[in-house]
Amino acid sequence: MDKMQLDKHIYQQYDSELEALQTKLLAMGGIVEQQIKDAVNSIENADSDLAEKVIRIEDDVDLREVALDHDCTTVLACRQPTASDLRLVLAVAKMTRDLERMGDEAQKIAKMAISLNQSGAAPGGYEEVRHMGTLVQNMVHNALDAFARFDAIRAVEVARADKQVDREYKSAMRELMTYMMEDPRSISRAMNILWTLRSLERIGDHTRNIAEHIIFLVKGMDVRHKSVSDIESKVKGD
Repeated sequence: MDKMQLDKHIYQQYDSELEALQTKLLAMGGIVEQQIKDAVNSIENADSDLAEKVIRIEDDVDLREVALDHDCTTVLACRQPTASDLRLVLAVAKMTRDLERMGDEAQKIAKMAISLNQSGAAPGGYEEVRHMGTLVQNMVHNALDAFARFDAIRAVEVARADKQVDREYKSAMRELMTYMMEDPRSISRAMNILWTLRSLERIGDHTRNIAEHIIFLVKGMDVRHKSVSDIESKVKGD
């Protein structure tokens, strides 16, 4: 095999390794996306069996995180990527951690569902859970789509959606505080809904992180701690 053929073979193998990182991240993202959906449904429908499924799946998510971390480390050590390839590996490593933490929050929601089924329904907050759950699920779906397409504009839209999730969370908190003041006996059950809403808000935060990692990957810009308007102007002005 001459040098040209060897180089071609090495580059093809390298490209395959980078593509494998993307594929594995999207597969992990798909599992977490379904995990979040099932967790919210387990609250809405008082479905302990579905909640137990969400909890079991978290083990698979953890294993995928460890495997992807190993793959990223291997590529960094063996290939010493530069420029956009380096950004891809770093972005995948960071997004993997955010996805794992989103899975942790989905597991917490599932545990709240089981607790509510055992102690009785909360006095309110289910509509807020449904609404916030839908917003967050859309964010996660759009973030994964933005990564698959290397679409920085779509990632900006995901970051903007997190602001709406934060507003909904604050509004829902006020509603539940009212329920608890009116009926102190409902406090323990209402707290389960409060923690559920908090987990959804945290999933929104992690999804925004993923959007920022995508912008870094596509544009080479570090937009952490920037306002959405600043991020949008930087992305569109590039």
